[in-house]
Amino acid sequence: MYLLVDLVRLAFKALTERRLRAVLTIIGVSIGPLALVMISSVVDGYGSYVVSQIEGLGQNAIVMFPESGYRFTESDLSYVRSLPGVKAAEPFYSIQAQVRIGGDVKVVFVYAIPIYIVLDSIQGLKVKEGSVPSETEYLKALVGYKIAYNDNGERVYSIGDVVSLTFIKSTGSKSEVKKASLLISGVLEEFGGAFILSPDTTVFVPLEAGRRVFGLTEWSGIFILAEKSEYVPQIVKQLQEAYRGSASIISFQSIANIASSIVGAMNFISFSVSLSAFAVAVAGVAATMITSVVERTREIGVLKAIGFTDFQVLVLILMESIVIGLIGAFIGISAGVLGAHALASVGFELRFGTQVVVIKAPPKITLYQIARTLAMTIGVSIIGGIFPAYRASKIPPATALRYE
Repeated sequence: MYLLVDLVRLAFKALTERRLRAVLTIIGVSIGPLALVMISSVVDGYGSYVVSQIEGLGQNAIVMFPESGYRFTESDLSYVRSLPGVKAAEPFYSIQAQVRIGGDVKVVFVYAIPIYIVLDSIQGLKVKEGSVPSETEYLKALVGYKIAYNDNGERVYSIGDVVSLTFIKSTGSKSEVKKASLLISGVLEEFGGAFILSPDTTVFVPLEAGRRVFGLTEWSGIFILAEKSEYVPQIVKQLQEAYRGSASIISFQSIANIASSIVGAMNFISFSVSLSAFAVAVAGVAATMITSVVERTREIGVLKAIGFTDFQVLVLILMESIVIGLIGAFIGISAGVLGAHALASVGFELRFGTQVVVIKAPPKITLYQIARTLAMTIGVSIIGGIFPAYRASKIPPATALRYE
């Protein structure tokens, strides 16, 4: 233990005698852990956010959209409801509309659907105030939080207010601008930044409103709720076989799995990129330590003359490179954590038609990630310092003492 403490003290002393070279080497070493922590934590943070948002939209939810030229009918609905594992299936109409919220005009989504199935499938979606309109109350609506409140959190619409929607109705080759007025019966709690379906900017109305209020004649799709999430792959497979070429089958569970795979691939890419920085660090440490050994040849000869063994000399020189690695790891990891938070705070934009959604997620910094980065940095230092240390340990004392 005393020998180890002495070796560390000698290593620090040697580094302080060559400060500029040591500082430059430490900076080079710190780039690897900085890049690895910053990039991987941001990728993990956004990846976890994306997957959790998709899973929150319903692990047991499936949506069917008709392909061009195909129309869903009651027979399709009956078939879907008859499949094993299907808890509920309901048709829906969907359109985009504009609504004035305070002084701004915003694009919102309108879904005419039996609202119970949406509330059952989306975790955490709750009514903040008011009530859900019944299927016969097709002139009433359940609106998202960001429709009832503006961006500053100020109330714009209250229960009982009328909200006016402007939308485009297409009939054949003709399109015309229409308006519809709905009575607000309920407001949803703020859900968050879901980017596939954002309840905060959605108007939910009973199914009958799609035909009577908005004049829609064709279902936009069928929303399916499985009894358990384990049944989703089986149901999706049956639907794909039955509607091959006639309908698109989408399950949020499948999207979440794809997102997880993409995040894994991005992590591998970021790890590979970081390895190049570590490779440069190996060369930097090796160059620094070889120069140090050459400059300290007489010192090594004196140490051997007073009784230091080859192994002790090897450990002494290697300890210098390890100290460089530890300091570089501390600086790189600390800078990486700060950089990750700064990078994640910017967020990035997703565009869906005219709608722009800004996603922000905190970086995911784990103990495993820090330990892996620290181990890699120390490993790089050992690899860079092992040859110079071995070379120093094999210098004959007599030769070293005559060295000028």
